[in-house]
Amino acid sequence: MANFSKKSDLFFDLDHTLWDFEKNSDLTFKRIFGMYRISVDLDSFLLKYKPINFNYWKEYRNQKITKERLRFARLEDTFNSLGVDMESKKIKMISDDYIKYLTTFNHLFEGTTQVLDYLSSKYNLHIITNGFEEVQTLKLERSGISRYFQTTTTSEMAGVKKPSPKIFELALLNAGARIKSSIMIGDNLEADILGAKNIGMDSIIFNYHDDIPDGIISIKKLTELLDYF
Repeated sequence: MANFSKKSDLFFDLDHTLWDFEKNSDLTFKRIFGMYRISVDLDSFLLKYKPINFNYWKEYRNQKITKERLRFARLEDTFNSLGVDMESKKIKMISDDYIKYLTTFNHLFEGTTQVLDYLSSKYNLHIITNGFEEVQTLKLERSGISRYFQTTTTSEMAGVKKPSPKIFELALLNAGARIKSSIMIGDNLEADILGAKNIGMDSIIFNYHDDIPDGIISIKKLTELLDYF
């Protein structure tokens, strides 16, 4: 088993790694469906929405669409796929309220606080995220974990998104860290793991559901991180 105890700086992704995006997002939509009295089965909506959202995020990550387009189109496409005729004005309102209420739910993955308590006593911890800056800050604060991290680097700060080397380089600069003494921990193979690999940084992938390429360390529970540090 690899040992990373001599590392000094640990960089974490936020959504799907520490902050339980799926659970918090589902709860947000439940609230919004009640607010707007949307007569669509929530489970059916989410079943359609999640792959559509995933694909739009990939386009956003690859700089093909704007943040505004992502927020609107993922909802428009989902309602269209369900045969629901929703006015553009209402979709825009739902889109805005989704962002507004998302951070009122702040479930973390099991073991998050335990792991961060331990690691923050021995290492410098940082966040690198492609998420929207104004939302990610609130997620960290309202979930009670902002205190663990010395720096947060967002894609909006960098002007590019993971896996671009530029955002990793900016994060290292912000942290005053060196590549060889750093490691990236995240859930996305392309953005987090291959992005880190491309600049020579070690990495660990968390909660990845597909086949893991050779040479990549994978964990299923956050507490497994402690075996490597």
